[in-house]
Amino acid sequence: MTITVDEYINSFYQQIQINLIKLRKIIKETAPEAQEKISWGVPTYFQDGFLVQFAAYKKHIGFYTSPQTIEAFKTELANYKTNNKNTVQFMFEQELPVELIKKMVLFKIEENTK
Repeated sequence: MTITVDEYINSFYQQIQINLIKLRKIIKETAPEAQEKISWGVPTYFQDGFLVQFAAYKKHIGFYTSPQTIEAFKTELANYKTNNKNTVQFMFEQELPVELIKKMVLFKIEENTK
């Protein structure tokens, strides 16, 4: 059974939902043409190919993009845990870095058009 992004978000506690809704809004405002769907079991966005996705965990949100995006923003990502070369962990006790997320999404859009 396929769930919707709304159902995915609503399956978490309210405090986690707040962060997921905020991240979703940032992505949708930055990439209004992106297709949103559940893929690999989590909210995923496509625009000229894979764009980004996110998943909630016990203590953080996993934000998935490309190794090139992580590399391009490694200095700005110094305060966040990165792993698997394409993942950033935004801990729930940290404020989401809105402008950085926007820049990363825009970078990935540009990467997909090359």
